Amino acid sequence: MRVAILCGTVYGTAEEVAHHVQDRLRAEGHVVWLDPRGTLDALMSFDPEILLAVSSTTGMGELPDNIQPLYYALRDRLPDWRGRLGAVLGLGDSSYGDTYCGGGMHFQELFTELGLQILLPMLRLDASETVTPDTDADPWLDDLIAALTNR
Repeated sequence: MRVAILCGTVYGTAEEVAHHVQDRLRAEGHVVWLDPRGTLDALMSFDPEILLAVSSTTGMGELPDNIQPLYYALRDRLPDWRGRLGAVLGLGDSSYGDTYCGGGMHFQELFTELGLQILLPMLRLDASETVTPDTDADPWLDDLIAALTNR
């Protein structure tokens, strides 16, 4: 399957996780697009079957600067991607309360607006509890890969 990974990162951790996800998916034979500064035109020309967001959170639950242009372009154009698949992996710090994993929550809402079929509940990786978010994501990735294999 063609998987587009939309990556919002501030200090590089979400990008490291996104590359880990990319490696795991490619090892399973999926074609993966990952460009932390990608444009909507590039994403549309890739024509993904699955959109996977890997996003950290900044400020008061906002998206990182690098992903905002793509996020807003998607939100403004709302391509007809009903029936395609989606999943979200959010990174944050639970000490921020209501804004914890806010970047991921923004993508969760956008994916619903796009009509994507959400494969798994959003994974929330808490920076106050882990220093290895890439390997901490592996059980969720195992479930994601299994869900894709069964399609």
